[in-house]
Amino acid sequence: MAPIRLVATDLDGTLLRPDRTISARTAAAMQAANAVGMDLVWATARARHSVHEFAQQSGFRGTAICANGAVIIDLADGTPRIVRVTAIDDTTGRSAIAQLKDAIGGLTFASVGPTHFVAEPGYAALSVFSDHHRDPATMELSQQQPARLDEPVVKIVARHPDVVGIDLYRALDGIRITGVELTHSGAPYVELVAAGVSKASALAALCAQHGIQAHEVAALGDAVNDAAMLAWAGTALCPANALPEVQALADRVLPANDADGVAVYLEELVAAVREAAR
Repeated sequence: MAPIRLVATDLDGTLLRPDRTISARTAAAMQAANAVGMDLVWATARARHSVHEFAQQSGFRGTAICANGAVIIDLADGTPRIVRVTAIDDTTGRSAIAQLKDAIGGLTFASVGPTHFVAEPGYAALSVFSDHHRDPATMELSQQQPARLDEPVVKIVARHPDVVGIDLYRALDGIRITGVELTHSGAPYVELVAAGVSKASALAALCAQHGIQAHEVAALGDAVNDAAMLAWAGTALCPANALPEVQALADRVLPANDADGVAVYLEELVAAVREAAR
């Protein structure tokens, strides 16, 4: 078996504990993996600002795939430098929103840019801080969606007052919406990115730049938006709290995120590298 050169991990439900913190054990395991020459990539639905906060807390200095692959940031020097953005054009976004509204009444929407977030008033009213790492009381509001930002719209999110996120995703999954990809990250909403964009596509492009083959990559995740990444990577892993359909893709089920499953795996990799060097 080829050695693992790169580990790509989801954040929420995987690397992060249920209280949305990175444990000291996990932070130490990431640093040890870096010390033996292993690349770490974060792959998340989250936006730049919250990823930066977690990186500061844990000492992470790698690349982060954000917004489900639509934004790539480089944290090598501790600052979140945006290196690539894939936008949803306005016409496609308006068409997608119209189709979703036709499918299910009562949906509310928000538009996400690389650094901005603009929500319908109804969307903000349904939100809590942990949904987007933003205070709903201070969210910028606009009834027009996709909103007109001073930067590209990279993601559109939709939620319903009475339908939880995963059920909403399953209800909408069969709809063919031209120009976008529908996914779900375990949050109370569903997410749209441009067609062809995913954690998997972003990870494959990143690995190609660095001459890393899929069989040299381990990917870890727990939710629908991780499935394609796990299918692409040579080694697929998930925590015990992952969705059943994600567990079915995994080569191995690790301890749950509240038991530092990612740290367990990284510690094993580091130990194997050190043993081989003896």
